Amino acid sequence: MALLKRLTSDPVLFIEECSHLHLRQYQVEVVQAIVQSVRTRAGETFVVIFPRQSGKNEMQAQLECYLLVLYALSQAELIKVSPTWKPQTLNAMRRLERVLKENALTRHQYRKESGYIYRFESARMLFFSGQKKANIVGATASLLLQVDEAQDVEIAKYDKEIAPMCASTNATRVFWGTAWTSRTLLARELQNAREREKQDGKKRCFVLSAEEVAREVPEYGRFVAEQVARLGRKHPMVKTQYFSEEIDAEGGLFPPERVVLMQGNHPCCAQPNPEGTYCLTLDVAGEDEAVSVDIEKNGVEGAANPRRDSTALTVFEVELSSVNDPLIHKPIYRVVHRREWVGVKHSTLYAQILSIAETFNVRWLVVDATGVGAGLASFLSAALGEKVVPFEFNTRSKSDLCWKFLGIIDSGRFKDHQRQPQGEEQGAATQQYAYQAEFWRQVSFCEFTILPGPQKTVRWGVPDGKRDPRDGELVHDDLLISAALVAVLDEKDWRIAGETLVVRCRDPLEELDKGF
Repeated sequence: MALLKRLTSDPVLFIEECSHLHLRQYQVEVVQAIVQSVRTRAGETFVVIFPRQSGKNEMQAQLECYLLVLYALSQAELIKVSPTWKPQTLNAMRRLERVLKENALTRHQYRKESGYIYRFESARMLFFSGQKKANIVGATASLLLQVDEAQDVEIAKYDKEIAPMCASTNATRVFWGTAWTSRTLLARELQNAREREKQDGKKRCFVLSAEEVAREVPEYGRFVAEQVARLGRKHPMVKTQYFSEEIDAEGGLFPPERVVLMQGNHPCCAQPNPEGTYCLTLDVAGEDEAVSVDIEKNGVEGAANPRRDSTALTVFEVELSSVNDPLIHKPIYRVVHRREWVGVKHSTLYAQILSIAETFNVRWLVVDATGVGAGLASFLSAALGEKVVPFEFNTRSKSDLCWKFLGIIDSGRFKDHQRQPQGEEQGAATQQYAYQAEFWRQVSFCEFTILPGPQKTVRWGVPDGKRDPRDGELVHDDLLISAALVAVLDEKDWRIAGETLVVRCRDPLEELDKGF
């Protein structure tokens, strides 16, 4: 009994002696603050924001085990809410169960009840899902209410069903998570806790960055350095997941600092460098039987139906020097050529795209295979074989494409060709500069909205019906989407990029006309 009393007098001593786990200093501070509030029934609210993989979840499980032992002889109830049942709540339960099994004081004494409750003597730990449709009304937290990954729990769900769990008990509340947007539950509670800190000077906010973790765990610093090299320090995932910096929930996707990163100083070209490696990306629009206009010949203003979506193609020269970089392992993509078509029959597009692929001896051709694009992608695959990479757009895949595209940009690996030299108005490159100007216009009108929830889904693009106030013309995003498809190439193994592509040229135009 004396030993138990000594161990439970100090949570850090309990964790380190019973679980043989050495807590890091930034973990010790959090554990002691929470336990002090619980033991004194102070009813404090804490916000703990740690970078990914910095020991937050293990610390939670150890803290929960300690409190179950400390209040074993009382009717104490601790509650933990996670954004989803599967996998987050189940993972939290497995962590606690592992800690209970490893702890010498609890391994033979704890019990699991009803599939979501862990009991040690008379103390209970209850786990709930914070999903929108989860029915969790009625539970009461007598000692501690935890909201894990609070940035992914809807504010309305918390206010209506979770917060009342400690209304009659004044239980300590802890919001754990990783920074995300300024509109989350975690961000709201962080702001509230900071205001209270200003009033009484008592620390309630524990916001940690990768640099602070790296001081105690050098291996973590090396890991984060690799993520920064791969994605860029300004990438939303790097800022939030590793440096605990909030991002906007909506706005323009390409602020000035990102635009600067996208600008290169290499020339555009219509013919390849014999030593170069090239890829194409193609965003496909529906064909219009009544309109057959190639913008390269007539220009946007001369198109019979210039407000239609267009099929847009981007040619990248791929610089492979960065593939051998020990941190990056990925290429640099340089835009060298663009094409755009409005209302062109897919049979005509097929022939022109195949010709461009042959000219640049492409290694990969990423094709929008969504809806009407599926047929064109199929015929290109028949001609070019495995060099064609179909991509189907849906809410999830387009969101993922955005995050990956931003990673390429923010790490300095997307570069557009140089702008039109001042005074140059004629020549073969003039149309390329017109395409480029349209691409940058689409970039300037591109917006994003991050949807609530753990999926980190982002909706992005030029809003439907958006008009340029300078000329009143509708703005599309076909050239931008075509450029973004380069992110699909980042999944390829570029270490074997030396092999050449043999384009099997054939002319199945009659077959195409039947197929589309």
